[in-house]
Amino acid sequence: MSAQILIENIRMNQSIPKVGFVSLGCPKASSDSERILTQLRAEGYSISGSYQDSDLVVVNTCGFIDSAVQESLDAIGEALAENGKVIVTGCLGAKADVVQAAHPSVLAVTGPHALEEVMTAVHANLPKPHDPYTDLVPPQGVRLTPKHYAYLKISEGCNHRCSFCIIPSMRGDLVSRPIGEVMQEAENLVNAGVSELLVISQDTSAYGVDVKYRTGFWNGRPIKTRMTELARGLGDLGVWVRMHYVYPYPHVDEIIPLMADGFILPYLDVPFQHASPRILKAMKRPASSENNLARIKAWRDICPDITIRSTFITGFPGETEEDFQMLLDFLQEAELDRVGCFAYSAVDGAAANALPGAVPEEVKQERLARFMEVQEAISAEKLQRRVGRLETVLVDEVNGDEAIARTKSDAPEIDGVVYLADAEGLNPGDLVEVQITDADGHDLWGGPPGSI
Repeated sequence: MSAQILIENIRMNQSIPKVGFVSLGCPKASSDSERILTQLRAEGYSISGSYQDSDLVVVNTCGFIDSAVQESLDAIGEALAENGKVIVTGCLGAKADVVQAAHPSVLAVTGPHALEEVMTAVHANLPKPHDPYTDLVPPQGVRLTPKHYAYLKISEGCNHRCSFCIIPSMRGDLVSRPIGEVMQEAENLVNAGVSELLVISQDTSAYGVDVKYRTGFWNGRPIKTRMTELARGLGDLGVWVRMHYVYPYPHVDEIIPLMADGFILPYLDVPFQHASPRILKAMKRPASSENNLARIKAWRDICPDITIRSTFITGFPGETEEDFQMLLDFLQEAELDRVGCFAYSAVDGAAANALPGAVPEEVKQERLARFMEVQEAISAEKLQRRVGRLETVLVDEVNGDEAIARTKSDAPEIDGVVYLADAEGLNPGDLVEVQITDADGHDLWGGPPGSI
């Protein structure tokens, strides 16, 4: 009997444990999921795509707002009904009493960023025989994203105490990953074919604060644990690098020249949240709308092609019509490129819940609609200016002679896309030059150069 046949017989005689996985929430939660999945595969567990074929199921939850809590509880309930053996992790897991009150039969509950605790629970409930032929994973690990882009988490937790947010109570204070480890992960991803790295954390601009910007090493050279140096190092890898969740600290100005010089994408995700100084103070957010407008102007002077994305909250406790009008005025003057907005939702445990002046739900929704109407007009006008231009896009999907791609201005899943015609021969992950032929308030259309 040959060695290969013997190996196959050994594999067939061993039952490889199968773990189902449900991942909810934001890209930071997805990054946690990827780490757990990588460890499961490294230890020889098989990842199953169905409840029925799984020996147990891990549910990575979100718990930031009430709707996310309910979605997570529903997902746990579905996994229990379909499989019966469920381990819960993630942000809602930080509120173990809530999970166990709703679903007392779960096997274990852990908080977010809890790889070791999750694996301990898996080991306790689904032991596995060691198999040296399956205990292997590729250097880039297991990913939930398409092969051509990946999220790169650089830190965990947050030192801020925004009154509407409970993230620090769930994920703790800032803990920066060693910069050599981050750079090695990035290099592994690029070597595996990733064309775009999306840098994420709770507060990207605070990277390294907790270790006093300690100098680390990557490929034998020193590199400081700091956002600017990280951005420059990632830029040397020769792929798109997109910065998310950047708190508006003064040193953020340092990375704008890197964008202008092409080291990283001219894209900045800065959650301003509001424009009224009084509301910003109640939110415990820094800066003022005047300072932010001046910063935006300065960024555009240095890098005219910069795309600025932000998020805002309407109907925050105490918000008056005057406060809201200040927010609309800020939108008109700032002319941001990509904007998300949410009506304030009371999150269990958030300090803002105790603030006076609760805004009625119908007023929140009416302001949200007015906000989006103003921003949609701004976005439509800015996108219309791009019709006729030649732009480099990253292909995400190909369907026959049509494709869906993104420009440098568009992050996956949250921003717009470019619908491409005459896309024969293109593949996901390709970077190609196209001509923009049409636009609406959110998306673009394009084709080969010379289409118009």
